[in-house]
Amino acid sequence: MVQMKDIRRRLPLTATPYRRNVVAAILTCLLLIPTLPANGNAATKVYESAALDAADQAFRSLRYEEADSLYTTMLQTGQESSDLYWKLARLNISIAESIDPGESTKKMPFYSKAVDYARKSVQLDGNNASAHTWLAASLALKADKIGAKEKVNRAAEIKKELEKALELNPNDDVAWSMLGSYNYQISKIGWFSRFMGNTFVGGMPKGSREEAEKNFKKAISLNPRVIRHYHELALLYLDENRKKDALNILRIAETRPVLIKSDTRRLKEIRKLIAKLSEEVEE
Repeated sequence: MVQMKDIRRRLPLTATPYRRNVVAAILTCLLLIPTLPANGNAATKVYESAALDAADQAFRSLRYEEADSLYTTMLQTGQESSDLYWKLARLNISIAESIDPGESTKKMPFYSKAVDYARKSVQLDGNNASAHTWLAASLALKADKIGAKEKVNRAAEIKKELEKALELNPNDDVAWSMLGSYNYQISKIGWFSRFMGNTFVGGMPKGSREEAEKNFKKAISLNPRVIRHYHELALLYLDENRKKDALNILRIAETRPVLIKSDTRRLKEIRKLIAKLSEEVEE
């Protein structure tokens, strides 16, 4: 059994402001020990599940530094799993996306870590749909910040990971939303970029705005609480000059809850767009 003094020693120093919450969460898990089954393996699984639940709760409560400390502590105590690694990938993406859009250099280390964690998740369990979803997301977001050439180079791998995720779990709204973004971005690549892709990377995957729209709508139907699904669909409509459709979608998005920190930034953008489009549509 892991001793409390060992866990405290392993807590990252960077988590000092959150140390009390982190230790409290771990103590909660330790308090479960007297009620655990006598079987050692069963007891370990229950403890690990409780620890992961505590980290997940910190993430859902937008306490990212605390979540990072808890997830990292699990790694340091040998509790490796595919689920733990994709959740670390998700966390690092969420941290990066919460950083101001103009500070790309600050985002990149988090995207890079997300890619590494997601690849490890897939390596540990190739049948874990979420592992493939978050690998695709981390590759796509990292490539988006590097530039068009990297998008072309990574396009095939991103599509492959999303298709695998949806094969394993057709109800993964995040995968559908990311597939929508993929199709939308690919549809915007000009003929020259397509030619370069065909010449140097063995062919560009196809993507269309029609498919992107279907993908975003599918994501919304599966999880109507996620702001991103609506926002990305509205941006597609704006690109097609479908202002009324965009306005209708944005008004729905404005009513949805903040689930991750970047939702706050999206809501600000959404409200600005609503104000602008309301005048234009009424005119």
